[in-house]
Amino acid sequence: MYNFALLDENSKREIRRALLKAIAIPGFQVPFASRELPIFFGWGTGGLQITLSVIGKDEILKVFDQGDDDSVNAVNLKRLIQLTTGVSITTETHIATLLQTRHRIPEKRLRSDQVLVLQVPMPEPLRKVEFRETETVRMHAEKDYGKMFVKLYEDVLHHGEITLASDYPVIVVDRHLMATTPIPRWDVPKLNQADNLYLFGAGREKKIYAVPPYTQVTPLSLDDYAFRMEDFKGAACVFCGSTHAYLNEIPAPGGGGQAHACSDTNFCHGNRKRQVIEK
Repeated sequence: MYNFALLDENSKREIRRALLKAIAIPGFQVPFASRELPIFFGWGTGGLQITLSVIGKDEILKVFDQGDDDSVNAVNLKRLIQLTTGVSITTETHIATLLQTRHRIPEKRLRSDQVLVLQVPMPEPLRKVEFRETETVRMHAEKDYGKMFVKLYEDVLHHGEITLASDYPVIVVDRHLMATTPIPRWDVPKLNQADNLYLFGAGREKKIYAVPPYTQVTPLSLDDYAFRMEDFKGAACVFCGSTHAYLNEIPAPGGGGQAHACSDTNFCHGNRKRQVIEK
């Protein structure tokens, strides 16, 4: 017989205490005692521990991976959570009260009564420029982020623009540099002044951090090279026709080159349902 939400109650309380501290200090990485789970590191153990610690019996859960509700990662995490909690599962973003994701934020703006948990492979944004943990801790304490600006400047020198495609660094409340996880740049503005709570969990690195509702989140940029999202100008989803969503490149249906499709499968299905109703 499984304990409700698999983890023992002391473990869940310890994780919830870390979450409260993370919410109180937006963007700050809070250490926690990461537990062993029956899944591999890299499959979202940090996000899963947060979900198992905050989930309630009346929760409606949605788990998706890179926008897809039916990926191997999403399906197996949903199966584990439902097996140990018995909560309702949905693929509809607007119905879910608790959402867990890897690499995407839903296209539809989340409400204040929804919580989004993000799986984090590497929570330390300074790791790109400094491998020593003692130095990254000092740099955060002193707000010494000069090396990250140099990193962006070197990117411009080599490529003519900032080319970071995912895990784009942001400044939270003009204080802490924060890793956004491997979400695309398209999703980064959704963190700023959002209605919902964002919780980030890194199981392997044993860190938790958060972005509370209505919090200022600013992408790191240079004065003359501002942050910009991906440009899908001229492209549209081959299934629903959307031109205002993050698009994946896929083989064209029937062959003959490449096409684009919405990364957020629920968003795409919703568009197609509305089109059928309107007809």
